[in-house]
Amino acid sequence: MRVPRIIAIALTGAAVLAPVAACSSSEPTAPGKIPQAAPATPAPTVEARPAHPFTGMPYSGEPGPVLTAKIENTAAGKPQMGLRSADIIYVTQVEGGLTRLMAVFSSKLPKKIGPVRSARISDLHIMAQYGKPAFSYSGVQTKMIPFVQQASLIDVSDSSAPGAYFREPGRYAPYNLFATPDKLLDNASKAAKAKDIGFVFGDAPEGGTPKKSFSVRYPAARFTFGWSEKQKRWLVWQDGKKDVAAEGGQQGAPTIVVQYATTTRSQFHDVNDSYTPLIQTVGKGRAVVLRDGKAYEARWSRKSEKSGTEFTSEAGEPMPFAPGQVWVVLAAPKPVQP
Repeated sequence: MRVPRIIAIALTGAAVLAPVAACSSSEPTAPGKIPQAAPATPAPTVEARPAHPFTGMPYSGEPGPVLTAKIENTAAGKPQMGLRSADIIYVTQVEGGLTRLMAVFSSKLPKKIGPVRSARISDLHIMAQYGKPAFSYSGVQTKMIPFVQQASLIDVSDSSAPGAYFREPGRYAPYNLFATPDKLLDNASKAAKAKDIGFVFGDAPEGGTPKKSFSVRYPAARFTFGWSEKQKRWLVWQDGKKDVAAEGGQQGAPTIVVQYATTTRSQFHDVNDSYTPLIQTVGKGRAVVLRDGKAYEARWSRKSEKSGTEFTSEAGEPMPFAPGQVWVVLAAPKPVQP
């Protein structure tokens, strides 16, 4: 049984002992009677706040509902909005050797997210471990519709919840479709709440290899993660350029997980007959965890669609992530050509 992580926050203040009665009372002490010290003021209680299962950060109240969203990740759709508020960001390969993102929100919601794009078959397999999250996307190819209808999710696409979407001025279609998270969740009252998905957070383990940067290549995209000692997080470059957020600042996270997963061709393809990759996220394999300026060799394991994904050290011990946003970069051991 996984033991939930608790972050304890001590309240300021200290217990104060009252002076002895002989010094604090104006009444004389009876002969032969030993003066008694006044009872000590009780020590202040310690407020224990649980850690959010997606980020390891303390939070108050109950975990919020889970919202997932498929986000454009090519130059035409940048800068993206809302990613800085995501708890987890998945990088997945799509047709043509390019990539798209799937952002997971629960602990906080941005005002708007986007550009929102169409879903892929691998998204459905990834999301199953979250229970039944709300899923924001902008359509799928006809052959995939039955798979979405049968998947464990609440559909809040632009066709199911049109009032939650809008066209962002200054951008052109299809890269101008954005959504309002609050409105998306208004249409998903039964969305699953955040729960344990296998992540463990804590201090950096021993070992690791010091790294200033680490790159992951896809057939038509390249990510480089550079450690910033000043910001205490890995900053993101894509295709040699800084990945800048629409809200300002460079995208990045305290923990980057490169999860090497077998990637094959699915039964789906685009209008150019370029096959949609199918990422096998159930099973086990190698991973590299980037945190605190080091790279740690790790292993990943996921027993079933509904199970979370656990990451362990080469010795089999849980691999702790640094508290904060987590990027999970799903990369094929050998890139699948489009």
